Amino acid sequence: MKTIARLSILTAALVAAVHLPALAAPSKTAVEAQFENWVQTELRPEAEKNGISAKTFQSAFAGIELNWDLPDLAPPGFPPPKAQKQTQAEFSSPAPYFNEERLKRLAATGRGLASQYGSTLKRIEKAYGVPGSIVLAIWGRETGFGAAKIPNSAIEVLATKAFMSTRKDMFRTELIAALHILDGGDVAPADFKSSWAGALGQPQFMPSSYLKYAVDFDGDGHRNIWTSVPDTLASIANYLVKKGWQRNRDWGFEVTIPAQVSCAQEGPDLAKPLSHWASLGIDRISGKGFPSAEMKAEGMMLVPAGRDGPEFIVTPNFYIIKEYNNSDLYALYIGNLADRIADGSGAFQGAWGDVGKMLRSDVAAMQKALEKKGYDVGGSDGLPGYKTRRSIGQWQAKSGMTPTCYPEASMIGKLK
Repeated sequence: MKTIARLSILTAALVAAVHLPALAAPSKTAVEAQFENWVQTELRPEAEKNGISAKTFQSAFAGIELNWDLPDLAPPGFPPPKAQKQTQAEFSSPAPYFNEERLKRLAATGRGLASQYGSTLKRIEKAYGVPGSIVLAIWGRETGFGAAKIPNSAIEVLATKAFMSTRKDMFRTELIAALHILDGGDVAPADFKSSWAGALGQPQFMPSSYLKYAVDFDGDGHRNIWTSVPDTLASIANYLVKKGWQRNRDWGFEVTIPAQVSCAQEGPDLAKPLSHWASLGIDRISGKGFPSAEMKAEGMMLVPAGRDGPEFIVTPNFYIIKEYNNSDLYALYIGNLADRIADGSGAFQGAWGDVGKMLRSDVAAMQKALEKKGYDVGGSDGLPGYKTRRSIGQWQAKSGMTPTCYPEASMIGKLK
């Protein structure tokens, strides 16, 4: 009888299988069930291993569901996300990045806040050595001086991305860091807000950066980068200092580089005293001299659009700003906005040209061709960083062309 029963069950299962589709369609309900299981069977033990209390974990995940509206998701069972078109500000004219009207508004607001929080900024500059104008510029660029809405639950964003994004491992690390923040009691789960990318509060720190750099500057016992302006500003300054900010140094200067001076001399690894650059005939475009206190200190040439854009001599502090956001344009934006706040400066005087509107794949092909010729382009990633720019300038000079130090479409056929 048992054998007959087993056969009957098997027959029924086979009959049911015949009527099932070959592959079940992906279901959000099924994925959400997998998420709940992942939270309890994988994430909870990992959190406990990392010292997160059970009470904190339970409170953090109360009511948390997957956020299907976030970008860069790769839900299990669903088709992989489509590759995005490889264009960025660096591959077209950077001019739109420096929207003049927005910069004017931020600068005007920043000057008002410099007055309003003058005493706090003076204390911050004394403690950390970072000018208040730089701190204000970053605050303004990141969240409009705290005006930007940050509506997302940080745990919901980080958990969703740790479970089903294209960079799960990175977000899983940040999720554990976020749980440590909650466990430390600086912020309640209901107030633990982030951007869609998981960046926290007014400085837009990722959780791991919060743990390293956030400070309590208003003395209330909590590192509050959501509603405390002193904590927000001091945390930005502390971040820059811990990354290596040099006290009593500027970020850089817009300059004019004579035509006979090669643009293929840029990069932090080719630093020279400012007196050296001045001896080549490189002058500040404003007509002012370089500060005498800076002349013996190191500076670096920077030509972010090659010869078809503003030219700069920057200090090591420029590259510290890039630690906040690894983009030449971002660091230049912060420097320009800080100058506007500090002394009423205006836009860069050099015009941003139309530098090709190239795809990363085109730039990567150029980089590979240059690598074959023995040039160090810093990797064929399609990003025209300083090593790529100066390699192009060196190749152009060697090939009898006038160096422009920037990828152009006309080079594609020549670089083989």
